[in-house]
Amino acid sequence: MVGFVVIGAVLASANAVASEKYKVFLSMSYVGNDWQTEAANMVKAMANTPKLKDKIDLEVQVAGADAQKQIQQINSMVQAGAKAIIMFPISPTALNRAIKNACLKGVVVVAYGGEVTEPCAYVVGQSDQEAGTVTAEWLAKTLNGKGNIVLITGVPGTSVDRERTDSAKAVFAKYPNIKIVAEGVGMWSQATARTELSKTLATNSWDKIDGLWMQAGCFTAASMQIEAGIPDDKIKPCAGESSNGHRVQMLPPGTVKGAGAYRSVGYRSISYGAPPFAGAMALKLAVEKLDGKDFPHRVTLKLPVVTTADSKFCKTGRIEELKAGCTAFPPDKVPPGWFADIYSEDLPEVGFNAALTGNPD
Repeated sequence: MVGFVVIGAVLASANAVASEKYKVFLSMSYVGNDWQTEAANMVKAMANTPKLKDKIDLEVQVAGADAQKQIQQINSMVQAGAKAIIMFPISPTALNRAIKNACLKGVVVVAYGGEVTEPCAYVVGQSDQEAGTVTAEWLAKTLNGKGNIVLITGVPGTSVDRERTDSAKAVFAKYPNIKIVAEGVGMWSQATARTELSKTLATNSWDKIDGLWMQAGCFTAASMQIEAGIPDDKIKPCAGESSNGHRVQMLPPGTVKGAGAYRSVGYRSISYGAPPFAGAMALKLAVEKLDGKDFPHRVTLKLPVVTTADSKFCKTGRIEELKAGCTAFPPDKVPPGWFADIYSEDLPEVGFNAALTGNPD
């Protein structure tokens, strides 16, 4: 009888510990690209680090590119007892009422990678205006202020897409001899970028295009030119994202060898990163807030920018290489669409392995 009492006491104690954990939700919207997969992996990895695994229970919900569904899910999370909601918002404004309702119930709401305008929410991410401006200025100067360019944008309706595109167009408007000859919606996907570029090439051949500005797809643009028989040193300059395929192509010729396009060609490029670790940072800060430590409502992450001259090969992905500023990973370790800006000195718990597998480093 005494044994049963002891067992019951142990079970009660275990249940009490479990009930003391913070209930945290990850609310994802659009998930059709490598960046979203990595960001989710890094949130999951952060939740499983020694500091957090005994503090939180993490549940992931995906709404897709549907603001109304994300609103419904946020409301359900609050009803389910959420203490914090980490989210990639599909819209900067459509979620505001649901976010405010969550805040009024004491829920800590942190958006990552995209903006929300509800004042009670916290936002963690890069400056997308800076991303659009810096990359457009690089392309304009590389082309000596003249030429035909193609624009491939991101996911419509998001603050990220709007701010990057508007900022880039504002730069190009200062150069009367730069002409945007085609524009497509790329959805931050290499596959969609290929489809959009194929449409463009139906009316504009490569010899009529001088450069490209792409939120995602520079790897694809170079690959299509290689497939078309264009010599490596004649590939059009591209301003775009931090996909590993793009970063590998930017390395000095011969660094990564191969017969296909996933190799080093000295690609004239500038590559910026929307850090996939933004979600992990949002989770870390949210838990600190629940523990009583406050942080600013806007946390702006440093925008990682790499040019061809800055490119540096990561042979292993070990923390020492990441700290030293390597920019591209071996093709046999990650696919070309995988985003390479995964290191933050503020998040040593999550690095290459976290982004790749969802497990802590």
